[in-house]
Amino acid sequence: MKKLVPLVVDLLLVILFCIIGRRSHDEAILTGLLKTLWPFAIGLAIGWVVALAAASRIFGETGRDARFDGTALWPTGVLVWLGTLCGGMLLRVISGQGTALSFIVVAATVLALFLLGWRAAIKALN
Repeated sequence: MKKLVPLVVDLLLVILFCIIGRRSHDEAILTGLLKTLWPFAIGLAIGWVVALAAASRIFGETGRDARFDGTALWPTGVLVWLGTLCGGMLLRVISGQGTALSFIVVAATVLALFLLGWRAAIKALN
């Protein structure tokens, strides 16, 4: 169960990112949240799969569960952030949603703050 906590934290932060984005543009939050969220949620899943696969490659098949740290800034946090950002933007393009350069910059910054920030804070407090 403890191994799922970092994934749940990431998902909640991606949801918060989408809520803040919709609110900042005066868009309906609840009725349109799923439209904004799904590309980034799938990107988050991609990032987690890549992070788990990287841990498997680094630590070997037998040591994967013992060594994988969902709270690690590197490589987990960075791979989750990149997967969320790149996967989310790619899926937004495919689905005809906006991907203006300013949005990409803001999304990259906020998602980095959220997805890397909590991991950095945990490490700083330990």
